[in-house]
Amino acid sequence: MIQNEFQDSSGFEMSIVRVALPVPLPQVFDYLAPDATAADVGRCVTVPFGRGERNGLILALGAAAAIEPARLKTVRHIQREVPPLPADWLELVDFVARYYHAPIGEVVALALPPGLRRADGVSGEDEDPLLQIAAAGREALHSPRRASKALALLQTLAAAGAGPWRRSVVRALEGGEAVGELLRRGWVGGAERVAARHATGARPEPTPEQTQALEAILGAGPGFKPWLLHGVTGSGKTEVYLRLAAHLLAQGRQVLMLVPEIALTPQLERRVAQRFAAAHVVSLHSALADGARSRGFVQALAGEADIVLGTRLAVFAPLPRLGLILVDEEHDASYKQQEGVRYSARDLAVWRARQRGVPVVLGSATPSLETWYHARSERYALQTLSQRALAATLPAVRCIDTRRLRLDEGLSPALQAALGERLERGEQSLVFLNRRGYAPVLSCPSCGWVSRCPHCSANLVVHLADRRLRCHHCGCDGPIPSACPSCGDQDIRPFGRGTQRVEARLAELFPQARVLRVDRDAARTRRQWESVLATIAEGGADILVGTQMMAKGHDFPNLTLVGVIGADAALHAADFRAPERLFQQLMQVGGRAGRGALAGTVLIQTEYPAHPLYQQLARHDFDAFARMALQERRSAGFPPFTHQAMLRADAPALDAAVDFLRHARRLAEECAPEGLRLYDPVPMRLTRLARRERAQLLIEADQRGVLQGFLAGWVALLYRQRTVRELRWQLDVDPLEV
Repeated sequence: MIQNEFQDSSGFEMSIVRVALPVPLPQVFDYLAPDATAADVGRCVTVPFGRGERNGLILALGAAAAIEPARLKTVRHIQREVPPLPADWLELVDFVARYYHAPIGEVVALALPPGLRRADGVSGEDEDPLLQIAAAGREALHSPRRASKALALLQTLAAAGAGPWRRSVVRALEGGEAVGELLRRGWVGGAERVAARHATGARPEPTPEQTQALEAILGAGPGFKPWLLHGVTGSGKTEVYLRLAAHLLAQGRQVLMLVPEIALTPQLERRVAQRFAAAHVVSLHSALADGARSRGFVQALAGEADIVLGTRLAVFAPLPRLGLILVDEEHDASYKQQEGVRYSARDLAVWRARQRGVPVVLGSATPSLETWYHARSERYALQTLSQRALAATLPAVRCIDTRRLRLDEGLSPALQAALGERLERGEQSLVFLNRRGYAPVLSCPSCGWVSRCPHCSANLVVHLADRRLRCHHCGCDGPIPSACPSCGDQDIRPFGRGTQRVEARLAELFPQARVLRVDRDAARTRRQWESVLATIAEGGADILVGTQMMAKGHDFPNLTLVGVIGADAALHAADFRAPERLFQQLMQVGGRAGRGALAGTVLIQTEYPAHPLYQQLARHDFDAFARMALQERRSAGFPPFTHQAMLRADAPALDAAVDFLRHARRLAEECAPEGLRLYDPVPMRLTRLARRERAQLLIEADQRGVLQGFLAGWVALLYRQRTVRELRWQLDVDPLEV
């Protein structure tokens, strides 16, 4: 064995470091490092690898190396400009690698921001400083001066309180662009950092249910405890989050708040920043520039960030003073990574809360059935908000039976009449259709040609606004042909409907209305999305045509009608989670109606008005739906009553993918324990994606320990198998799509 420290040929003392590298191999790599000590564990490094170099992370100092000293290469650079990642963070990524059976180097690469991962010099300097009114500013307030934008902004700040405020918060105020002039004149200046943890903005009076939830969660005292905050749409779950956060900040602790998609929730981001105007709020999500994301990560690591608000990747933010974890819309599928390391940020949030001994609050109007089952079995504590905070009642939900109706581009006469009534009253309406584009497919009635994607088992969607055919899976894009490419017939037609087609028809039916389409095509960037939201909030649209982007967390007091088109398809889907997602989606989008003083109505067009799901939705009875769905899953042997893993393979030819899975199944049969079930390899529903054919193999067990114990040995076997060069395989533990 080669000892941890020894001398090279020049007599210089060297150490062995174990480095995690972003390569698809389940191992760490040993290197020599001059003067490396235990203080370097958790630091990023640059090392030689193959003919080039890679960036990785020191996980440990090696007691011995498995190869001869002459074959060990030397670390080229250790990043010592920032604090090392702490032991609890290293334990977190190690757990992810073990539970999801992913190479530790790939987990580390996923969890670290790009700048830190490259071992670059990353500054944690705060670029959003605290400001407060200076002596010169107080003098300016009390002396006669000519009106100006700077003076108006100064007066706004003085009216808001003593401060301090984050510069970004001041800039967001009316006339905030004058903040630079305030600084130039010396009317505002830097504030002390210590004040950040105590000063908060104005708070609304809590409802009795909010007070009860707060008292229960805070009364449970310190230590790990998972809570489900089940609140109907508009019940004020966010207010509970903010008050809990304020309590922890006052104790000098940090708060981690996860949201499904930060680009879709600028209102929440703005509300957090304004409530905690003096606190250091850091946003972490993949849309940030590399420098901003790395800077925020380092600020969290150094304990300078008070609140970290972010998407699923923010669950990896190192927080030395962590006191509380909040997971908003915990049911949302966005918390599950679907590429690379397929982790669930919601589940990791619960694990991390247990690891750090802090409470975690999972909030939703429509909890996932797994979370609901944990709450009903008392594994999680439950707090319920059954009443809306501002509106008097929940929206009335009614089904429109379309079995004997002739629809006009998907719109029933009853829905058209309801839209007309809202127009006359000056109220806003939302027509919800979760399919963007003009039509799902272009077809030729003469020869049967359809606009199929050349790279996927999917159709090219008609986007009439810019006259393009697009694949929503691989991004293939082309012009709409003027004639059938197969037979030359010019009478090619779009079939089905998307948001663009409904938007066009509504503009014809209601020429006096301002119709606004809200989907990924209309709002590709965050700036476009915020502009759309501002238009709606300012009353610049009468009828909205939206996809699921409109279902999450938006509050428009003048929106009183939601009409739902095309919901029935989910009732016939092969995925056992489809009804759950449909119920969640409809309850969430219906919750956009009637959130202010005006009553709301939800109209659902369906050919199955008596279906139990729609009946439970009409009663706002999530409990009844959850009981029904859980009973069905128990009978069928689906999660949460079983535990699953999915092995997927893809290759240019389907046979190669299926053959690999068959071989993997034979290996599994040789080591499968009692209670494990292996299914046959089958092509995936979307078999061809981006020119690659895909297949899957389902593994299932009634006990999580049985499944995990099997996977550890089986995956190690799979890594040792020789496969054709073009084949790729991935393991998905606790898959959301089956």
